[in-house]
Amino acid sequence: KEILDNLPKKIIVMHPGPINRGVEITSEVADSDQAIILDQVENGVAVRMAVLYLIAGKIQRD
Repeated sequence: KEILDNLPKKIIVMHPGPINRGVEITSEVADSDQAIILDQVENGVAVRMAVLYLIAGKIQRD
């Protein structure tokens, strides 16, 4: 948290999830205004679903 407080406010905190709170990152940092972890996880799920959809379509056509 001290490091984050000393960085410019435009700096963002990212993590692909799942988070081991208290081990990899503190809850205070994960829940800060600079954290976009939930957005990153949500987008990652959508991308993985799209890739699986494309792979499944390719397998069915072969």
